[in-house]
Amino acid sequence: MKLHILGCGDAFGSGGRNQSGYLVEATNKLFLLDCGPTTLLAMKRAGFDPRRLDVIFLSHLHGDHFAGLPFFFIESLYRQPRTTPLIIAGPPGTEAKVRALFQTMYGGASEDKEIPPTRFVTLQPDEPANVDGIAVLPFRVTHQSDAISLALKVSYEGKQILFSGDSLWIDRFIEHAAGVDLFLCECSFYREQPGMHVNYQALAAHLDRLTCKRLLLTHLGPEMLAHRNDLAVAVAEDGMVLEV
Repeated sequence: MKLHILGCGDAFGSGGRNQSGYLVEATNKLFLLDCGPTTLLAMKRAGFDPRRLDVIFLSHLHGDHFAGLPFFFIESLYRQPRTTPLIIAGPPGTEAKVRALFQTMYGGASEDKEIPPTRFVTLQPDEPANVDGIAVLPFRVTHQSDAISLALKVSYEGKQILFSGDSLWIDRFIEHAAGVDLFLCECSFYREQPGMHVNYQALAAHLDRLTCKRLLLTHLGPEMLAHRNDLAVAVAEDGMVLEV
């Protein structure tokens, strides 16, 4: 199984990096973790046909994590129709918000424009799900006060990836990272703590408690990029491909 880093930047594209998008290439499945606005572009640059995509998992409904979906819809409507519905799995409220975003971006003046065939799956915190044969354990993280943000622990072909989504550091990461093949952990800041994101100082205090096989930092802001040579942990790069 391979993980293609399509975008590891923050909401502002710091350092010229694409926004959140992580493509998992398995033997017979292709699925995304998050779908920022630059995801379709990055996927095409990496040589993947969007029609191959089986599932898009969303950690939360901030624009830099889900606002790439309308571009996949218009690709399917006008360029390359899909032969099977795209599955979109995300926190409560996903379907309504995705449909509303599509209408805002491409809807008609007098009537709603229908999205291409799509199946929505709601991921509830701490309720394991099987989405098109992919096992996922979502759990709530600390990022929004008015909506649910999720971390996603996905399992397929005997491999496990824990994706933090966006969050302050929480000790549940230690529990769920135990033994996973890859912990993809957002780390937007080095010392600063604006908003609700992991910073490197908080993460570093818990490194000896993490027992994942591999740790990779992502969702990088300018402060983290300025300190990249001071880190004891590997950081993601757009275009990076990892064997999981």
